[in-house]
Amino acid sequence: MEYRFSKTLEGFQSSAVREILKLTQGKSIISFAGGLPAAEHFPLQAVGEAANRALAQGASALQYGLTEGYLPLRETMTKRMAGKGMNVKPEEMILTTGSQQVIDLLSRVYIDPGDVILVERPTYLAAIQVFQARGAQIVSVESDRDGMKLDDLAAKIAQYAPKMVYVTPTFSNPAGKVWSLERRKGLLEQCLKANVLILEDDPYGELQFDGGERYPSIFSLYDGGQAAGNPVVYTSTFSKIVAPGLRTGWALGDVEVIRNIAKAKQAADLQSSTMDQMTLHQLLEHFDIDQHIGVIQADYKGRMKLMASLLAEQNWEGVEWSEPKGGMFFWVELPEGAKAEDLLKLAVEEGVAFVPGSSFYAGNPVHNTMRLNFTHSDNDTLRLGMQRLATAMQKYQAAGRMSR
Repeated sequence: MEYRFSKTLEGFQSSAVREILKLTQGKSIISFAGGLPAAEHFPLQAVGEAANRALAQGASALQYGLTEGYLPLRETMTKRMAGKGMNVKPEEMILTTGSQQVIDLLSRVYIDPGDVILVERPTYLAAIQVFQARGAQIVSVESDRDGMKLDDLAAKIAQYAPKMVYVTPTFSNPAGKVWSLERRKGLLEQCLKANVLILEDDPYGELQFDGGERYPSIFSLYDGGQAAGNPVVYTSTFSKIVAPGLRTGWALGDVEVIRNIAKAKQAADLQSSTMDQMTLHQLLEHFDIDQHIGVIQADYKGRMKLMASLLAEQNWEGVEWSEPKGGMFFWVELPEGAKAEDLLKLAVEEGVAFVPGSSFYAGNPVHNTMRLNFTHSDNDTLRLGMQRLATAMQKYQAAGRMSR
């Protein structure tokens, strides 16, 4: 048969991370590529007990549920969000199959082909995939360690009249940056003035290493002073603080936005897993999630510090990086002219993988960058993986490909 696929398929691009993960399957390759949490921190016993309590409530745990999500979990989560300065009602929240689905569903109901979406430079590659599939025009805003540069943001808003801005302001993927309060407020102010929706993606906000700092969500900075609805849609996930296999995320937004996301979700999958949501509700009711997060934070900080020391030991000429204040990644810049894609080939031969940074650019990719994950590997694996990467780097340098 000659298959006649939709033109929409032309917008789908393979994920560089997923393709690299394929290389590691069944082989002794240490992967710094994926954004995987440490499996040893999955609360197996607590989740099992929570699942048993959910099943003890009867057949409802295995029945269809509301598209918007299990109401008791939404009620519990609104209380948790209030502790972070985000005061919402259950009807202003929807539970989804991971926060990735929020990006997809919001794009379905808000973005038409040709609409402009502004993103950070660099930005989350799976968001780029979703926006490309929608036929959106993706425009990068120049960014530094403090977030989007407000002057370039203003220029791009004036030039392109964007429909939406997508940002990950707290421990971003891939660069691990934390936006300054000035940049957060500046984005909100400019988007309010220009009637531009903000999608604030916050999967890593709980993975903070400097506990004394406060990084308010952009959603929480909106004071509700205007008659119109909140210009921010906020999304996060249980994947990094409980387990990704439960596939549960959530979105907060104006009632009108959430209602339309629910319509798209009905068409996509009717609802996310009732059993998973009821299990998570029982977990939050009977398990000290904040203490659990504290354990994860301390361990990940230790792994980050170890990778930082291993990077420093190499003393690679012209290679730059900085310690992230949270999250899961190091962003490494190689000398100008180097190509991380070529280095990756040598690295895989040595038994280690990473993600070339070019995958994270919506346009004009930078090839001398790479992302390293430090949360999935234990200390011994980190040391071995960095030794292998050092060997690959030596081979790359010996070939004369690291000179400026």
